[in-house]
Amino acid sequence: MEAFRGNTTSRASFIPPLLLLLLFVALSALAPGRAAATGVFEVRRKFLRHEGRGPGGDEHLAALREHDGRRHGRRLLGSVDLPLGGNGLPTETGLYFTEIGIGTPARTYYVQVDTGSDILWVNCISCETCPRKSGLGIELTLYDPSGSGSGSAVTCGQDFCVATNNGVTPTCPSTASPCQYSITYGDGSSTTGFFVTDVLHYNQVSGDAKAVVANTSITFGCGAKIGGGLGSSDQALDGIFGFGQSNSSVLSQLASAGKVSKIFSHCLDTVNGGGIFAIGNVVQPKVKTTPLVPGMPHYNVNLESIDVGGKTLQLPTNIFDIGESKGTIIDSGTTLAYLPEVVYKAILSEVFAQYVDISLKNVQDFLCFKYSGSVDDGFPIVTFHFEGDLALNVHPHDYLFQNGNDLYCMGFQSGGLQTKDGKDMVLLGDVAFSNKLVLYDLENQVIGWTDYNCGQHFDPEIRPDRSHQE
Repeated sequence: MEAFRGNTTSRASFIPPLLLLLLFVALSALAPGRAAATGVFEVRRKFLRHEGRGPGGDEHLAALREHDGRRHGRRLLGSVDLPLGGNGLPTETGLYFTEIGIGTPARTYYVQVDTGSDILWVNCISCETCPRKSGLGIELTLYDPSGSGSGSAVTCGQDFCVATNNGVTPTCPSTASPCQYSITYGDGSSTTGFFVTDVLHYNQVSGDAKAVVANTSITFGCGAKIGGGLGSSDQALDGIFGFGQSNSSVLSQLASAGKVSKIFSHCLDTVNGGGIFAIGNVVQPKVKTTPLVPGMPHYNVNLESIDVGGKTLQLPTNIFDIGESKGTIIDSGTTLAYLPEVVYKAILSEVFAQYVDISLKNVQDFLCFKYSGSVDDGFPIVTFHFEGDLALNVHPHDYLFQNGNDLYCMGFQSGGLQTKDGKDMVLLGDVAFSNKLVLYDLENQVIGWTDYNCGQHFDPEIRPDRSHQE
């Protein structure tokens, strides 16, 4: 992508080969006859799910589990002073991050792409506890509101601040005071700051596939203080780019301004690290959908049954009911898939039904075994069935991943190993959605997916629906 540091010169040459392409499809409110444009970001993956093949594989498995465990603890236990819904954290909760440009002149910020959080926020220049270096090999930048010619503070009396406080003007010294936010997570990490409005820059690809720099004004968080694990420089980023459902998200802001449809999709190649991430409706390929559960802060869906190798599991009738700390969540920021213990054991029983003599061993709390053949030939497909007759096929090469020579480990996990509150929940992460185009249609409150080669370059068939502009 184009970097944005003053002169907007390109820095794409130093980006590693393991990239996920983030396609920002700008469905602008254009005059009749003008084609909608596509904006492009490049996104990198922090680590690959299959990196465990080489030396240090056990440590990599532990890192995957630790990543998911911290994420789930924050989501299930976290409290938010203002109803921002932003539970994703840049240092530990997500696998993909991208470069964006903010301000005038534009500067580069590395932010995590996360469907489990809502707002865009970056660390501010006034933050004394924010990391200055990152173990990811990237240059961190602190946002300076006064150093941007287009930046301005959001005050307590402004509509955005009132909206993030359940429609009530927050308690402030005056309506002209800065609109603040504060988020505290279950593990003690925290971020506190204030909202600002500035220009977001991104690459825009027109119908003739030529890229130009585009920009739009958005409101985002400026982190003035962080605590706990957020101060670690190990995997530090500048902030997060949330794709949650709240009105404070960038997606919601752009949709309210008539810039885009409130629809986005991702297509993740968790093995090779490639794929796409797009805002806008997908015309091709066609995607079948299931309703989102209303009134939920995350992407909850109704799971009805599970098949293993075409055989329906016999499970308690209420096992997938929606309720407190129950139900099914789809989350691209989670690496593995977590299931209630009774579901986990039932899947294991059927997966290994024809291998009664196979030796299973525990490696960093993962169930692993020796196998020298093709796992796709030797093990069954696990299929999740959702409301609306939507199926999700998880192939053996996705739920069984290699950790050394001929050693495979199970990507399905018991939810009880993560958090006490999550033991009865189904949480489907990357392991279930590799090489699937996943569509989040927030306008119609549905989500869906279809098989797709996510490792390929941008396909013009994945494009915005322009029929409403004719």
